Amino acid sequence: MRTKIILASSSPYRRQLLDRLHLSYEPHAPEVDESINPGEDARAYVCRLAESKARHVAQNYPDAIVIGSDQCALLDAKILGKPGSHENALRQLREAQGKTVVFHTGVCVLNLSSGFCEVEDVPFEVDFRVLSDRQLEHYLRVEQPYQCAGSFKAEGYGSCLFSSMRGDDPSALIGLPLLSLIAMLESAGVEVV
Repeated sequence: MRTKIILASSSPYRRQLLDRLHLSYEPHAPEVDESINPGEDARAYVCRLAESKARHVAQNYPDAIVIGSDQCALLDAKILGKPGSHENALRQLREAQGKTVVFHTGVCVLNLSSGFCEVEDVPFEVDFRVLSDRQLEHYLRVEQPYQCAGSFKAEGYGSCLFSSMRGDDPSALIGLPLLSLIAMLESAGVEVV
């Protein structure tokens, strides 16, 4: 019997990425507080949330392999979360102009019954172009990235925002680092290939 796999996420982008692995899984939205703890850095923040999401969902599926993930953007040592509104998104994009933003994506693979738990942070750097407010407004109208960390949606029209990217795993920028996830799943006993 195959071990059930659960994706602890409501993100359609994470589902699209996980679909690339051709695994059978069920998505379940976790309900966790995404507030940043005082003094918490970006790495600790995304790793804590990835594990919290996995643990929250795993309570109902203790025998399943549960995947949790979370992402934030780091600009000038400041964590940028999801903007939630057009005004906040415009402000975030203006602040990023001509700067390097590091996207931190935490991923956790957890199985409560076996005690298996691995958590990793996968950073990805993006250099932002300098664009006019008219260009930024156009991007926001097209993509409406109000639920995306840093107002940045790399899987779509967002590629027009940056001049270069650096990182080991481009899927981390979208929200689920597949290269790390594959290794973690295999360590947990799931055959990916």
